[in-house]
Amino acid sequence: MLPNYQNILIATDLTPNSEYAFKHAVLLARHSEAKIHLLHIIPEVDANFRSYVSAVMGEGRLEKFEKQQEEEACAEIKKELGEFTRLELANDPGDFRNIASIEVYHGHPVSQILQAAERHKADVIVMGTHGKGVLEHTFLGSVTEKVLRRSKRPVFVIPIPD
Repeated sequence: MLPNYQNILIATDLTPNSEYAFKHAVLLARHSEAKIHLLHIIPEVDANFRSYVSAVMGEGRLEKFEKQQEEEACAEIKKELGEFTRLELANDPGDFRNIASIEVYHGHPVSQILQAAERHKADVIVMGTHGKGVLEHTFLGSVTEKVLRRSKRPVFVIPIPD
C-alpha cells in the first residue's frame, strides 16, 4: 500500500533554499491533500558567549532580557513566515487551505524539529540543504543531516537548485 500523507512538516531557516523546499512541500500537500506545518527554530546561543554576556550584564538580568527578546523575535518571525506564505501562494490561493500551522520556537533545532514532527504526527519532514564546504560539513554536520539520521519518519531533503 502506498503512503498517504496527511501531515507535512516543513522546517525552514528562512534562507532562499528553504523557500525552494517550501514549494516542494506545497506540491506534496496538493497531491495528497495533506496539511502543512511550517516550523522555524531560533537556535540556542553558544554557551561560552552566553556565560560572557551573563557576567557582563549581571546575575539574572540576562534571563529577563532573553525572555523579552525571544518573545519579540518569535512574533516577528511568525509574522514574516505568514507574509512569505501569502506571497508564495498568491498565484495558487487554493493551496493556502493546506497551511495548518506556522510555529516559531527557540532551542536546539534538531530536537525541536523532531518534537514538532511527533506533535503534528508528521508523515514526512521536508527540509532544504545548504551549500556548506566539505571541511565545515565534516566537523559541524548539518541540521538536515542530523534530522535525517535521528528521524523515524521519511525526510525529503531538497538540494540547492542550480
